[in-house]
Amino acid sequence: MHLSFKRLRRILGALTLTFSSLHAAQAADVQVAVAANFTAPMQEIAALFAKETGHKADLSFGSTGKFYAQISNGAPFEVFLSADDKTAARLVSDGKAVGTTLMPYALGSLVLWSPTEGMVDGQGKVLATGTFAHLAVANPKLAPYGVAAMQALHKLGLADKLQSKIVMGENIGQTYQFVHTGNAQLGFVALSQVMKDGEISKGSAWRVPAEMHAPIRQDAVVLVRGKDNPAAAALMQYLKSDAARAIIQSYGYGIIE
Repeated sequence: MHLSFKRLRRILGALTLTFSSLHAAQAADVQVAVAANFTAPMQEIAALFAKETGHKADLSFGSTGKFYAQISNGAPFEVFLSADDKTAARLVSDGKAVGTTLMPYALGSLVLWSPTEGMVDGQGKVLATGTFAHLAVANPKLAPYGVAAMQALHKLGLADKLQSKIVMGENIGQTYQFVHTGNAQLGFVALSQVMKDGEISKGSAWRVPAEMHAPIRQDAVVLVRGKDNPAAAALMQYLKSDAARAIIQSYGYGIIE
């Protein structure tokens, strides 16, 4: 059967519309609450996730403690990326998250950082000198990185001595801003905030030894609101992909198998 060029073009156009409609029907949005320390890597991961799956991850960043309170009070999140391994599990116990989806996605690292070259030495001895006006720390009541920072200070025997110099951020993102803007001369931040491709981007830093604080295991979980959303399941699967893991490791995180 011979088809005219115009008729063939109409058929191809209809097929294109059909495939586009199918793709649009399959694609979905997912509302994701993300711990502030994971801002930069998650932005990269979400962009690749959208490109490769058609799904869109709408990201909100903040402190793990505040997200727990918001989710408990009905906030419309569907996936939660916590900064620890306790809060996501607690949401499962509360009936707010799906226990079978709970998984680690990163192992965080704590760093003492200053944007000033040479201010922070490789052993963190600057803390004992007290030659700075303010030390930024995330609020340990809300942020797991703040818990780790205080554990490190106690381990060094400096928690009481430096108490008057500590300024607390609501989350690790705000803590980083305190240091970045000079409101604090140095602070404990997530390594991911100052590292890219294995290098400290600027300033000076001391990577706090892992044995000085409890492991910062970060867990993700699908919340009850997202249990029937295909984009939520797809995102959890994507976090385990080679592409996502490469991004995660490029920001200084470890991977937990």
